[in-house]
Amino acid sequence: MSSTYNEKFLIICPLMTRICPKCSYARKPSDEAPEWQCPSCQVAYIKASGEPVVSSRYGTPAAKNRSATSGLLKWSVALGLLGLAIFLGTPLWTQQQAQPAAASGAQPQVTLYATEWCGYCAATRKLFEQKGITYTELDIEKTTAGYDGFRKLGGSGVPVIVIDDKVIHGYDERAIHKNLKPWFKES
Repeated sequence: MSSTYNEKFLIICPLMTRICPKCSYARKPSDEAPEWQCPSCQVAYIKASGEPVVSSRYGTPAAKNRSATSGLLKWSVALGLLGLAIFLGTPLWTQQQAQPAAASGAQPQVTLYATEWCGYCAATRKLFEQKGITYTELDIEKTTAGYDGFRKLGGSGVPVIVIDDKVIHGYDERAIHKNLKPWFKES
């Protein structure tokens, strides 16, 4: 003998309300509709409470209780706070970056790992001379100190420029300006 879902459900949950609040239909054990749906009027009920589901165009029944402006208000406040943080944080951030360069009056130590024949090395030397930057040049082909230092820095091409603890691989004029601009002479 095979039992239906509804019969099994009645055995497990005998205290559940079996009368539809909308049409007053009394559910019978032989009804084939799911337990959460009235077999007579086909209304679906919230499984936990037995209340009819209010059909809404968007979202769940709980969404109907919230007003449309509350979501808009939350997003407006969040975006406003984000904008305020960006607006107030940007000047502080740029000042913090500029302070280390201006705080020290002495030019940082600059080391150029280069070769004699390299065109980019020559361009780096010319830039340093034009801008009045004092530097130490180590030829990686002629000195062991230059070769060893070049390898320790992970050099795979020349020039390699070391400004204090910052390493610039290749001729990157933008990075050079960023790190040495406060000490450039006007030409």
